[in-house]
Amino acid sequence: MNTGFNPSQAFSLQGQTAVVTGGGNGIGKAAALGLARSGAHVVIMDLAFSAAQSAASEIVNEGLSAQAICADVKDEVQVDQAMKQAYAHRQRLDILINNAGIAIRKPTIELDLADWNRVLEVNLTGVFLCARSAARFMMAQGSGAIVNMTSIMGLSGGGLYPNISYQSTKGAIVNLTRALAVEWAPHQIRVNAIAPTWVQTDFIKPLMDQPGLIEQIKELTPLRRLAKPQDIVGAMVFLCSPCASMVTGQTLAVDGGFLAQ
Repeated sequence: MNTGFNPSQAFSLQGQTAVVTGGGNGIGKAAALGLARSGAHVVIMDLAFSAAQSAASEIVNEGLSAQAICADVKDEVQVDQAMKQAYAHRQRLDILINNAGIAIRKPTIELDLADWNRVLEVNLTGVFLCARSAARFMMAQGSGAIVNMTSIMGLSGGGLYPNISYQSTKGAIVNLTRALAVEWAPHQIRVNAIAPTWVQTDFIKPLMDQPGLIEQIKELTPLRRLAKPQDIVGAMVFLCSPCASMVTGQTLAVDGGFLAQ
């Protein structure tokens, strides 16, 4: 029986343009490389321009297609300019990975308003601005895929250490993902999210410097390990690819079983 399913085509991103925010390091860098290896032209958008350039160079050195753009996700004008630049390369904008994010891990009663607002601006407002800007191009072409980076901390109360602004923004992204998926479905724009566990990158370096805490995290994770950036990339490519053409509004936990307990 011919089901029409061809794996080599179902996961291909050939000819597509993908924007990865915060793509200069960590999960974003791994995502950019994974998307490029799947056939996409990747636009690495990062406030740290040297990191974005370095990541783009690594991709180009593999014979793949990438460019670097310096932009602050919480700046509306810079975001719109970056998306226009990304679109100009192939007159397409097919994929957005909303990966840029920060964390300020302080007890709630010690967290001042400026720090609270800073996390909200990057983690939530930045996702809104990038999604809105990218969607304008996607609507015009009648297709697109957006993947927002949330966290298992957006689906649980945490408890191992205080991180209230991060948890609040990541929880908000879960519902923002649902709302945008429903609103933009008529335009064939799919919006999903990934909720990773702790991933071995510089983002959690302050936690890695606490061996007892890391061991506790591993004990609470059924697979008994932290994730690596490449563990997240497979889920990301899946959600961006034709293989997930009927998947929208979902948050996929890549967490070693943490939330299943």
